[in-house]
Amino acid sequence: MAIISINLALINLIPVPALDGGRLLFVLIESIIRRPIKPVVARSVNALGFIFLILLMLVVTAHDIFRIVG
Repeated sequence: MAIISINLALINLIPVPALDGGRLLFVLIESIIRRPIKPVVARSVNALGFIFLILLMLVVTAHDIFRIVG
């Protein structure tokens, strides 16, 4: 059970928007440019990251189903 928790934590830290790692990436960028990222930009990037993750899950699921069926 601990291995599952550790794996979930590590995957959550991947610097993809919509995950915690994406938030850490925004904080890093803000510290480099020394000004906050505009909220509309942050929301848009997070929305695109979320859409990317959903599409990735759908593609992987479809691939698995096609592999089992066909």
